[in-house]
Amino acid sequence: MAGTLYIVPTPIGNLSDITERAKETLESVDFVAAEDTRVGGKLLMLYGIKKPLVAYHEHTSRSVAESIIERIQNGESCALITDAGTPAVSDPGEKLVLACSQAGICVCALPGACAAIVAISASGLPSRRFCFEGFLPENKRERRERIAELTREKRTFILYISPHDAEGYLQELADAFGTRRCVLCKELTKLHERYFRGSVADLNTQFKSLSPAEKKGEYVMVIEGMPEEEAFWAEMSIEEHIEHYIALGLSKMDACKAVSRDRGVGKGEIYKIINK
Repeated sequence: MAGTLYIVPTPIGNLSDITERAKETLESVDFVAAEDTRVGGKLLMLYGIKKPLVAYHEHTSRSVAESIIERIQNGESCALITDAGTPAVSDPGEKLVLACSQAGICVCALPGACAAIVAISASGLPSRRFCFEGFLPENKRERRERIAELTREKRTFILYISPHDAEGYLQELADAFGTRRCVLCKELTKLHERYFRGSVADLNTQFKSLSPAEKKGEYVMVIEGMPEEEAFWAEMSIEEHIEHYIALGLSKMDACKAVSRDRGVGKGEIYKIINK
């Protein structure tokens, strides 16, 4: 339809995973907004599709986004694609979707490949309720705070892990989650697809034993949530509970705040106990 932004998922590895509807949409739109025009151009060429491409990524200027919106408002249709998977999921495309929605432009999302959904469906972990965390923060302090928050998450959760971050992040996750069940998914839908299953600590050990060549790849990690019937801190004293979070890298003040949230007790009460 004219004046529409289409969100078009592309394969995360296997080129056969594109849908017929996705190909039809890419063939019918006036232009394509791609995370990387080189990657997007190659993908379109493989399907025999020729369309003008506009770069849209996390460093795209506001003027480029405004230009895309103006073209759509003038009656053109645009397909938004990322390098792989579903646009706007842990992806800067979400900003364009929001801007189009606020401008009154019709946004039409197509179903298709998404690494998070592939991973949770193959994990064997509880999937009635789960949450997507995407990439952990690069900043070490922020990452430790996020991991500390996730130790209290009761739902199964999904993480994306960049190849160059995998070894260090796995150690941090093993320190936090230890015996929790998890699945580490490598190179989903690609030739060297592989699943590592076990506890987070086990997977950390397995990963360290791999050769540098075997470690290369894109990773999705699925970790079970905190069991409903138990709390990891149930047998801990307040002081031990605080030390648990400090060991994960939180400051004493942030550790007290975390303990307060866990126990449903005011921060003032926690401070009184540790300052006796």
